Amino acid sequence: MATAAYGAMKPAKVGFEEPPKDEHRIRITLSSKNVKNLEKVCADLVRGAKEKLLRVKGPVRMPTKVLKITTRKSPCGEGTNTFDRFELRVHKRVIDLVSSSEVVK
Repeated sequence: MATAAYGAMKPAKVGFEEPPKDEHRIRITLSSKNVKNLEKVCADLVRGAKEKLLRVKGPVRMPTKVLKITTRKSPCGEGTNTFDRFELRVHKRVIDLVSSSEVVK
């Protein structure tokens, strides 16, 4: 009967443990129109965090938001109905860091 009680107290899945009280979770969210620059900044952040021996998760690539606007070419409304289509792509990355309170200070 003692073994059944012990089996019910087995630890949770790996990675879901509570962090110790003296550690801080930091989430950095980056967004940009330019993918190349965004990837470079993410790589620099991850490299710097690993040099300071921090636990790093990411960069996690979030879905790209595509903002579209369709507008008339003619300012006055006369002439043939011609339209322009403009779009803005916003790329987003998320980086999670876990660090001790000494490093944060």
